[in-house]
Amino acid sequence: MRAVVIAGAQKTEIVEAAIPEPSAHEVRVKIEGCGVSLSNLPLWEGRNWFNYPRDAGAPGREAWGRIDAIGSEVKNLSPGDRVTMLSYHAFAEYDLARADEVAPLPRSLLGKPFPGEALASAMNVFRRALATPVKNVAIVGAGFLGALLTQLAARAGARVIAISRRAFALEAARMMGAAETIALDDHRRVIEKVVELTQGRCCDLVIEATGEQQPLDLAAELTRERGRLVIAGYHQGGPRQVNLQLWNWRGIEVINAHERDPRVYVAGMREAVDAVAHGWLDPSPLYTHVFSLDQIDRAMKVTRSRPDGFLKALITMSTRA
Repeated sequence: MRAVVIAGAQKTEIVEAAIPEPSAHEVRVKIEGCGVSLSNLPLWEGRNWFNYPRDAGAPGREAWGRIDAIGSEVKNLSPGDRVTMLSYHAFAEYDLARADEVAPLPRSLLGKPFPGEALASAMNVFRRALATPVKNVAIVGAGFLGALLTQLAARAGARVIAISRRAFALEAARMMGAAETIALDDHRRVIEKVVELTQGRCCDLVIEATGEQQPLDLAAELTRERGRLVIAGYHQGGPRQVNLQLWNWRGIEVINAHERDPRVYVAGMREAVDAVAHGWLDPSPLYTHVFSLDQIDRAMKVTRSRPDGFLKALITMSTRA
């Protein structure tokens, strides 16, 4: 099979690798495509603590495709089933997944891309963020995750205020149901605008979806007394500081919405399948850039630079997702 190998910092190769064989409790999936995420970037960019070359297909995690072989103990899945799954080497033509970490895709999603892990992240953040009904929700960062959360929160009946530096992202947020959009161009002006929109109360729920220090500071400022602050952004590049005095004074409930339990990821993946199949969630307008396997470097560069019009990059094994 053809697979990506990250051979060094910003150096990738397309190699011929052995097609993996599933163990007793695994399935093998012929990959149709895989999403590119911000969490892929450090391995591609290079860090002093990484060893190269990496395993073939790493670090592709957001894959979908068709099962083409099953292990001897797999009972409820069959070759030909179209699935999304939790796997780790999906920048390749084939990858393995545990049978209990697979989510079948219904026929209504035939031909549609389905980066399951990315969609599962949105569902899991949403489940924890909206544990109780809320009225005013601010989402700081209107990229792929922020746009999905905007649609989910709006359809749950919340009034969503989307905040982003990028005009295109704010347009996408409006399309996904945001009632208000604010350009993140001046910290104090954004706070004043949110205070005005909420009649001085600030927001019941604020979701920080950027992974950066300044938007994290802003998110706390926008959270009302006894409100809920949810950290959904992928924070990398060093430690963060928080205004603990503000958090204490307002009695803010702070939730780290990142998951580490594969069972939670898979549950979110299955919820995402159901939500997309029933029309409660429509991620299709957010897949803005599609690349072939041998264009992996371009996909990484675009994901890092986020040019105008960018929200999410996909790698596909054909010219169509």
